[in-house]
Amino acid sequence: MRSVLTVCIGNICRSPMAEGLLAAGLPHLRVFSAGTGALVGQPADETAQALMRRRGLDISGHVAQQVSQLLCRQADLILVMDREQRRHLESTYPFVRGKVFRIAEFAGQGQDVPDPYRQGEAAFEHALALIDTGTRAWIERILKITNPEQQST
Repeated sequence: MRSVLTVCIGNICRSPMAEGLLAAGLPHLRVFSAGTGALVGQPADETAQALMRRRGLDISGHVAQQVSQLLCRQADLILVMDREQRRHLESTYPFVRGKVFRIAEFAGQGQDVPDPYRQGEAAFEHALALIDTGTRAWIERILKITNPEQQST
């Protein structure tokens, strides 16, 4: 595995936060993000940036981009925020089937991450908590695949 694509709708809230967390946990991989209805050229939402800064991660350089066939082909794994995004990608780009999963798929009960766009900080904190739990589970799974000698006993 060499690359992970995170996807949300606007590519300014959830997927940039997921990208930041995954990139920090998987520095040997290329991690990037996009949106199904991206606010192309926009930076990450101010609240998302602030929450990530509190974790010591800087996503201020993020620039939103539209998901595309090329980006999907470049990714070995695609992590979306909800079932609808998964359905959208699989119907638009059938070749992605088998490599698209929800980010919180294997975290506890597995659930969708609600969109905090234009909501208060509490909505962003809730989304980030779910993303954090999901990224931790994915990082563990990916490290077992890419570094089998580091598996825990």
